[in-house]
Amino acid sequence: MELPRTPSFSLAGKSALVTGAGRGIGLALAAALAGAGAAVTLLARTHGEIDAAAQALCARGDQADAVALDVCNGPAFAAMLETRPAYDIFVNNAGTNRPKPFTDVTEDDFDVVLGLNLRAAFFAAQAVARGMIAGGVRGSILHVSSQMGHVGGANRSLYCASKFAIEGLNKAMALDLAGHGIRSNTLCPTFIETPMTRPFLADAGFRASVLAKIKLGRLGTVEDLMGAAIFLASDAASLITGTSLLVDGGWTAE
Repeated sequence: MELPRTPSFSLAGKSALVTGAGRGIGLALAAALAGAGAAVTLLARTHGEIDAAAQALCARGDQADAVALDVCNGPAFAAMLETRPAYDIFVNNAGTNRPKPFTDVTEDDFDVVLGLNLRAAFFAAQAVARGMIAGGVRGSILHVSSQMGHVGGANRSLYCASKFAIEGLNKAMALDLAGHGIRSNTLCPTFIETPMTRPFLADAGFRASVLAKIKLGRLGTVEDLMGAAIFLASDAASLITGTSLLVDGGWTAE
């Protein structure tokens, strides 16, 4: 009797590009993909952080390099891609937030948050997808979205707008790219303790309100996202596209 074989979760022989990879979620996902065998390029604006991260990954035996570049500079990002072979995996992670009441949001706030979370993410994914198509790569694109792409949140009108947009973009991309064998999915965390969220979570009242909505009773850690990213990037998820993997501790379950 021949039994079914579990598809491989290994990323050996594959290349991956991770934006916003200098710290927090981006660094964790870069480390996860490298640990699963991928040759990972860490991209962020800050030389020091990504250089140190790439060196640490190489020191443990992984393959990694660093590119200091602002993903909001679309032409520079596209030009960088043209100097390299097409990537097999793209983690579209760079993002920001400016929490404040809807009535206090300024045009500058709008431009900064939507400029990075949506505009830059859109054109970065487009540039990577073009490279995949040209190179005949049946790749995996993973957008780091949020539970706030599925529910509303107080003082998060801009963040919710950007992440709901990413969720819609993801589904449309999945349809447009399926014929090329390229998959597109979103990873949607709850509140994860990172340098970006730490100042907000330091407020005891806010922290308590967050914990009250996470049914499993704890904040997320970057490690909670690492296995999910490996899965979506790997052949184990070869029939999964246009969907969202919520790592939210049950926040959106009701």
